[in-house]
Amino acid sequence: MTSAPSHRAHSFNAAAAQYAANRPSYPPALLDSVERLTGRRLAGARVVDVGAGTGIATALLVERGADVVAVEPGDGMAEQFRRTLAHVPVVRGDGNALPLADGTADLITYAQAWHWTDQERSVPEALRVLRPGGALALWWNITDPDTPWLAAQSARIARHLGMDDGARHTADRTRHSVGALTTALDFRRDQVRWSRRVPLDTHLANIGTHSAFLVIGAERTAEFVAQERAELLKVFPDGVVEESYVVDLLVAIRPASDATPDTGTGTGSDTGSAS
Repeated sequence: MTSAPSHRAHSFNAAAAQYAANRPSYPPALLDSVERLTGRRLAGARVVDVGAGTGIATALLVERGADVVAVEPGDGMAEQFRRTLAHVPVVRGDGNALPLADGTADLITYAQAWHWTDQERSVPEALRVLRPGGALALWWNITDPDTPWLAAQSARIARHLGMDDGARHTADRTRHSVGALTTALDFRRDQVRWSRRVPLDTHLANIGTHSAFLVIGAERTAEFVAQERAELLKVFPDGVVEESYVVDLLVAIRPASDATPDTGTGTGSDTGSAS
């Protein structure tokens, strides 16, 4: 990772408890789609969940019966993970240098984490650890841009952070990040729409766990949260917010032959705004 994205990636460690308490999970339909696109059930699969964070995705994989090893680079996130999922092994490392043996995983997953890697390193590492015929699954929860109040909020966030509004939408970054995979591997994609109803305080706390806010400081974040609370109470006067998401899922299958494909990765790392 370059220094700037590394700083943002590690900003989560100081907010790990807030992250675990307020970040959205993923709908059951997402894991159904993972099974469909990979062509195998999660039950009994050997899964490596990279950038596992506090274990939001890991917990769902375990519930499906997968044999999961989590990989997490951050001290704070790994500590919170152990509190939540004490029975699941978590090893320290990241996708650029996986601390795992060759050909040992049926599935490698990245939930909200692939864009923190250097694809020139993380793609060969994933292919090294995957068994022939194994799969790499990447997914992101993206706030639904077709929901009017979320689109308006996105614009307010962009103004507050001084960024292009489009930089907040992960889908374009995703396609840039995995461009080499689409030509070198059997590449599949799906999108899953879902929503959750949460108290306004939970919604605002979730926003505060995003790296763009974690790195600007508590004062500027508190300023935005206060203004946003007033805006959202106009839309949700009962103080209950319905968040709408589109989960962007991308699956790449390693060929069943023993040869590791040449992915031709040369696009560099994706350093756009993140989860």
